[in-house]
Amino acid sequence: MNKHFEDGWYYLRRAARHFGRGIRIELEPVERRVRERFGEGSDPEPSRRERVRSNLREAERAAKRRSRDAMRDVRKRIRTS
Repeated sequence: MNKHFEDGWYYLRRAARHFGRGIRIELEPVERRVRERFGEGSDPEPSRRERVRSNLREAERAAKRRSRDAMRDVRKRIRTS
């Protein structure tokens, strides 16, 4: 296959991915309304990726909280010295 066909296939795959994402985004409100109407309003379980992101956000918050507490303790010790 020559370079032009390779480029064409690349852009075709890329366009198809973008098209699929766009369709999903456009149809989200319709899907939500249909699920609510027919009693399937519960959201699907979060994907593995979403769970990992959520866990990472929570770990980040906990680390910030612990570091702030540690700094507060250090400042308190310095003031009392």
